[in-house]
Parts: sequence; structure tokens; C-alpha cells
Amino acid sequence: MTSGPTEGGRRRGSPPDLPVQGLGCMRMDDPLSARAVIARAVDLGVRMLDTAEMYGSGSNEQLVGAAIRGRRRHVFLATKGGVRAEPDGTYSCHGRPEVLRAACERSLARLDVEVIDLYYLHRRDPDVPLTESVGALGDLVTAGKIRHVGLCEVTAAELEAASAVFPIAALQSEWSLTARRIDAVLPTCARLGTAVVPYAPLARGRLGRVPVLGDIARRHGIAATQVALAWLHDQSRRWGLPVVPIPGSTSVAHLESNAAAATLRLSPDDLGLLDAAPMPT
Repeated sequence: MTSGPTEGGRRRGSPPDLPVQGLGCMRMDDPLSARAVIARAVDLGVRMLDTAEMYGSGSNEQLVGAAIRGRRRHVFLATKGGVRAEPDGTYSCHGRPEVLRAACERSLARLDVEVIDLYYLHRRDPDVPLTESVGALGDLVTAGKIRHVGLCEVTAAELEAASAVFPIAALQSEWSLTARRIDAVLPTCARLGTAVVPYAPLARGRLGRVPVLGDIARRHGIAATQVALAWLHDQSRRWGLPVVPIPGSTSVAHLESNAAAATLRLSPDDLGLLDAAPMPT
């Protein structure tokens, strides 16, 4: 295993200033620890901060906004709109243009910023054409409210159709050693220049279901989580596109361990073993 840069190509869709790794902020709920973790993340170059209106019904955006006060120019700020938490504990999708415009304004206010670097449609609304929702997000770019448009969990055909309306900078999708459905979308992402932002890159704490992962980690004297992230970073080289995992962390120690994975290079043999690892059932 060696160390080195792991950034992939930059093409039409993806922003030129994406970091190699980001920080998922969904689990953060304590302002003091959030400020400490985010400050250390910025120092380490983990500049993409990922939140959403749905997280804590807006409270997570407020927390992130407070944590980046005085540091705004050092972070790449990503949030999402178009999903609401309902009183019964379920979630509903809302992709109408007027709803997305209002959601973006709420996010700007909670984050206390003038512009959002990357704004995702959190999930597509089955009752609204995806192209209509994307057109509305493109209008927000024109209006100077957001800089780039992103989508979450769409198919290759949906990404293709959306990109014909407005360039899609990033696709956020679950991607880890135990979740590889995105493989079917990656060729389209590579062709369109759409970055991929894997959420739950550490398999929701279930990495122990991939036995070979522990073997590789022990052989190199590193954490299994670092091996899992290094495997994802290698996908950037493999596919020729930016891959920016956003592992969550609520402690500085955990953050530092994850950040170190961005400069690890797994050997071809290690990568082959991980690629061939059977998917848990």
C-alpha cells in the first residue's frame, strides 16, 4: 500500500473545486462537538459538508451554518431539498418548482449563507417529471442561489434525461463494499462528467460482513474503515470521474482516521480481493 493523491478527472458536469473527501453531517446534533469536528475537517482538507433540510427538520442545517460561521470561504457546502418528514414518521417527496424554490430559500436562511455550492433534489417526486424539477434547480443557478445541481438515487436513464435539461454536477447514492447498485449508473456518470458522492460509504457499520476487509486491514496495520474508503477512492481512478465519499463523524478522532484514507493506495491484489468479495445477503 502506498500514499498519493486520489482525485479523478474533472469534466463538464462536475465542479472544479470538489475535495477528495467530504463529511456527512446528518448525525451531528451537538453544536460544540460539531464546531470542533467541522473545524478540524476544514484543516484536513475535508471541505465538503453534506446536510439536508430533512435532517432534524432543518435543525442540522442550522447547526452546520453556525459551525461554518467565519469559515464559509473554506468549505464546499452541499444540502438537499424536496423531501419532508411527516408527523407519522414517514417521508414524502416534493419536486414541484415552487416547492423547491421555497425549500432552497429556507436552506439559505438556516445555513446563513448567500449561496449554496451544491443543491440536490433529495429524491425525485413520482408525481412531477424529473426534468421539471431539474429545470427549477437550473433556474436557481441562474438566480445565483446555488452554484451546482445534484441528484440523489436516480437511474442512468433519469440522469441522462436530467442532464439534457441542465448539467448535473453530482449524483449522491449509497455506495460501499456492501452496496454496489450504483455500478449500473457509473458509465453514464463518467460520460457526462457527473461526480459521484457515496453516502453510507462505511456500510452503515456492517463492514464486518466483508471478511476479506479485516484481513487486508490487519496485514497493513490500518483500520478496516480506512480500507473501505480507500477502495472507494480507487474507483475515481478506475472510472475517470470524481468520487467523493462523505462518511459521517461526530468525533475528531474518527474524522482524522477517515481523512487519512484519502491518501492511501491499495495494491492491485488488495483491490482484486475486495472487488471479488461476495455481497452479503
